[in-house]
Amino acid sequence: MNSHPCSRRTFLAMGGAALAAPLALAKSSTAKPVRIAFVGLGNRGTHLLQLMLAMPGVSVPALCDINQDLLRHATEMVKDAQGNRPAGYSKGLYDYRRMFERDDVDAVLVATPSEWHARMSLDAMHAGKHVASESPGAQSVEECWNLVKTCEATERQYMLIESSIHDHTHLLIMNMAHAGVFGEPYYGECSYTPDHLAPQGSAIGALTSHWETKHKAFGTLCPTRSLGPVSKWMGLNRGDRPVSLVSMMSKPPSSQRCSLEKRTEDLASQINVTLIKTARNRVITIYYNTDGTRPMTNFNLVQGTNGVYDSRHGVYIPGQSPVHQWENSVAAYDGEHGYALRKPRAKASADSSMLREFVQAVREGRTPFVDVYDSATWSAVAELSAESIRKGGVCLPFPDFTNGRWNA
Repeated sequence: MNSHPCSRRTFLAMGGAALAAPLALAKSSTAKPVRIAFVGLGNRGTHLLQLMLAMPGVSVPALCDINQDLLRHATEMVKDAQGNRPAGYSKGLYDYRRMFERDDVDAVLVATPSEWHARMSLDAMHAGKHVASESPGAQSVEECWNLVKTCEATERQYMLIESSIHDHTHLLIMNMAHAGVFGEPYYGECSYTPDHLAPQGSAIGALTSHWETKHKAFGTLCPTRSLGPVSKWMGLNRGDRPVSLVSMMSKPPSSQRCSLEKRTEDLASQINVTLIKTARNRVITIYYNTDGTRPMTNFNLVQGTNGVYDSRHGVYIPGQSPVHQWENSVAAYDGEHGYALRKPRAKASADSSMLREFVQAVREGRTPFVDVYDSATWSAVAELSAESIRKGGVCLPFPDFTNGRWNA
């Protein structure tokens, strides 16, 4: 495989053949460790740090957070796990740049608030470091283009940290779709419907409240979590791509109204629907619902010419499933189509599998499973959907971040 991280992949149809075999990280523990620095040590960053420290063949030489209490806590975690104290950086918003200059850092994991993801990822790649960035990868189409161009120019590995894609069932459905179990996929649905009234656990709470944040008021604001799995199932950027988008939003509750032109307030409650049309005339529907009056009800669907998977019901394949009945469980398909990455570690979390993939991609000098083109394509939905809504639900062209390589 071409070692250029942003060149055309040879694993187009399967979405990453490098993941089809179990990762041999146990063997890699005797090789030179992959040295990963962390920036952002709030709940999410600390959770990922804990998982990374448990992996063989990884070392953490440096940490950065402007909250010194968070930095001290994470420093003790690394010292307890590795036996040595990592260097710490906390002198202001941009002290992370000093950390990126270190010669003993191969890669950086960015787990700060989303407004900083692209900026820090760009700085890391310019400093010669590989990047794993929390999602979304960027806040604007311009930032998405900057990520793509910088990755191509620096030839660094870039991976979007989006755990939903590494869910065992999502990987299983991807393999089934690519193997033709559902026929030719032509329609997809996905959703992100968080329950903002639910208590926040330590692993899923705020990343950190000390870096500056500016939250957009409306649109499909968390597109990577919903669009990521369905995008992999339908082969976006690998044989197809989005060409247009249209988005509409329901009238917000009176207490949450805001000016769409000025974005003067955040919308704590909105229901938004976005439609994406692809180059192969397929359609994907994205539901984004932040109405905090009901529990989380995320769902996704892929429909093909010979079958369908709907997470709300199961699998239905004519001639194989019971007549006019859903197969409520996908377990029967796991033996033939299960994802080899997860089989040896059936109890491993999606986060652990995701981090192992990044470490191995850096070690092997290959493109990660979720690359910079995926990050740009999925992340761009946020700004494009807001623009469509602001203009009254007009259809907008979708940028081709691969510059034609999706169809090479």
